[in-house]
Amino acid sequence: MALLAPLVLHERIGRAAILGLALALTGGVVIGLSDACMWLAGKIVCPPVDEFFSGRAFLGDFLALLGAWMAAGYLLVGRKLRAKLPLVPYIFVVYGMAALVLVIIMIAMGETPFGLLPPVYGWFLLLALIPQLLGHSIFNWALKYLPASFVSVTLLGEPIGSTILAYFIFRETPGWLKIGGALLLLAGIWLAGKSEPA
Repeated sequence: MALLAPLVLHERIGRAAILGLALALTGGVVIGLSDACMWLAGKIVCPPVDEFFSGRAFLGDFLALLGAWMAAGYLLVGRKLRAKLPLVPYIFVVYGMAALVLVIIMIAMGETPFGLLPPVYGWFLLLALIPQLLGHSIFNWALKYLPASFVSVTLLGEPIGSTILAYFIFRETPGWLKIGGALLLLAGIWLAGKSEPA
């Protein structure tokens, strides 16, 4: 977003925002590396490079990076369109198209939405109402009023929220590398939020 927003949207990014984005990116890299590396005896221990690139965690991290690129494109397009469209028509079209594409992919893969246990449909409904309709709609609302680069850096806070929920719901304790990466992410979000456009 820091590279594309000035080119595509003509939004200038201040120095503090660039530093905030760099901190947040560093935090994201630390969190990504924490899947493969450990903190032992006061130092970071990572597997050999060939093992790191062949592991399942690397595939997951690559898919997450691909998702981040798609999210950046989504925010760039959203920032352009939200300048002209009210929120409700915008999210109706975007979420409707996303649902249609998912249904087409599901049918093409020979899957069916029927036959699942009733609680599963309840979870689907909650996912649609809370993170999608409420959470992502807030980001889409913000695109009309805030620079796309700032909205994108706040999206990096989602894994921190999910880590907190995982701690309280599933009793999953994050390692020190993840906590350090999360602190860098939060510092980056705070710094980007405090900055003024250049």
